[in-house]
Amino acid sequence: MDTTTERELFDFIAQEARLIDARRFDEWLALFADEGRYWVPLRGSEQAEGAAHNALADEDRLLLALRIERLKHPRAHSLQPMSRCQHILQQPQLLQADDDIGRYELHTPFLYIETRGEHQLMLAGTVHHRLLRRGGRLQIVLKRVDLLNPGAALPAIQFFP
Repeated sequence: MDTTTERELFDFIAQEARLIDARRFDEWLALFADEGRYWVPLRGSEQAEGAAHNALADEDRLLLALRIERLKHPRAHSLQPMSRCQHILQQPQLLQADDDIGRYELHTPFLYIETRGEHQLMLAGTVHHRLLRRGGRLQIVLKRVDLLNPGAALPAIQFFP
C-alpha cells in the first residue's frame, strides 16, 4: 500500500469525526454503505463480532437515519439545551488492507466528550472501521466502538462516539 492511500484512509476517519462534531449528520450518514452498521457492543472488545448479546447501540442505516431525524427535530427535548460533542482521535492504525477488492480495516483510539448545559460526559475507547471502496469512494461497512468501560452505568449518549 502506498502512503497516498494510507493518508486518504486516515483523512477519511478524521473527516467522519468532524462531521459528527459539526452536527452534519446527513453527510455523516452518507459515508455508510447501504449495509453499513454502527455497533457499540455491551462488553466492549471482549465481545466477538456477530455474538448474540445486547449492545449499547446496534444500528443499520435505517435506524441511523431515524435517530438523525430525531436529532434534527426542533422538539427533541433531550437536546435542550443543545448538546455538543468533540472527538479527539489518535492516529488510526491500519490493520488490514486489500487494494484489489478495496477493503480496509483500521482502529483508532479516541476520547469523546459530549456536553449539554453544565453536564459533561467523557468516553474513551477504540473505534474499528471496516471500509470498502465502491465507485471510487470509501464507505463504512462497520463502525464498531469499543468503550474502555462498557459495563459502567452511562447516561444517555445523544450523538455518536
